[in-house]
Amino acid sequence: MSLFSTELQLWYNQNHRDLPWRDTSNPYFIWLSEVILQQTRVQQGMTYYFKFVSHYPTVKDLAAADEQEILNLWQGLGYYSRARNMHKTAKFIVAQLQGIFPNTHEGLIALPGVGNYTAAAIGSFAFDLPLAVVDGNVYRVLSRYFNLDEFIDTGKGQKYYQQLADELLDQDRPALHNQAIMELGALVCTPKNPSCATCPLQMSCVAKQKHTWSDLPKKKGKVKVKNRTFHYFVVIQDDALILQQRGDKDIWANMYEFPLIQGESLPESMLDGITMIKSVTHKLTHQHLAVHFYASRTLGDLLSTENQLLVSFEDLKRYPLPRVIEKFLEEEMQLFSRF
Repeated sequence: MSLFSTELQLWYNQNHRDLPWRDTSNPYFIWLSEVILQQTRVQQGMTYYFKFVSHYPTVKDLAAADEQEILNLWQGLGYYSRARNMHKTAKFIVAQLQGIFPNTHEGLIALPGVGNYTAAAIGSFAFDLPLAVVDGNVYRVLSRYFNLDEFIDTGKGQKYYQQLADELLDQDRPALHNQAIMELGALVCTPKNPSCATCPLQMSCVAKQKHTWSDLPKKKGKVKVKNRTFHYFVVIQDDALILQQRGDKDIWANMYEFPLIQGESLPESMLDGITMIKSVTHKLTHQHLAVHFYASRTLGDLLSTENQLLVSFEDLKRYPLPRVIEKFLEEEMQLFSRF
């Protein structure tokens, strides 16, 4: 075992967080946690982890669940494609593998929606397979420790980091090694203001010695952000709201929202008879949304009535809503009596 891994493991044993998915070798629970924690903070993700484990204690329970019920549980977590893909994977495991997770890298990587990182995580944590995980935390630790110029968002760079992680892996304790390096990235070697003074690797970290940590890891390109404007119409009829279901080719696929018009501005013919409630900015990874909410007593001629239904206030919780709609309802329901 290398000094790198030894120092990591000693630090981890004394400083790691007590997280529920670390106290199990059940591949289903580990897989659930990995899906939920993608693009999600641990504290927020833990709440959803417990909800899903409680509602669906086995992969067979998840596979048999209704998609709308799953989306309801997922509500507020964002990136809803994760929930749909998770459901598809559960169905595959039940239908094709008799509900049993594969215990080899080849079998895990063949699962729908499972990439190199998730396969390595499940393989090492559930089956103690010698597979090195490489996630954002690992990229950051390795790039700084070795002061690397390789880009983490290119195929060449990702292959380089994977090979390096494989070489450093403690073959006898892969789960402990993987947890340790990810935990170091999460708690100490953070994106901003890393705690170098408490890092177990500080004496041999090249980026600390050369003061280059703030430039690492390196990325070749930036994500292009698309700007969109949504105009939502809040129409109340007899203590109920009109909702419509989104299609399956855009953000928030198949979820429910208020009647919508997209575009920079509304047609002048629609400005009479509506009242602005509020405007918010809602940021997604690849899109920034300017969202305007209006109170209206009728839908008007320009609003499509396709996929619309009348939902009582009491039944709203049964429908999966985008977070921007959910938050609006939480904050503004008491104001509707004005209109």
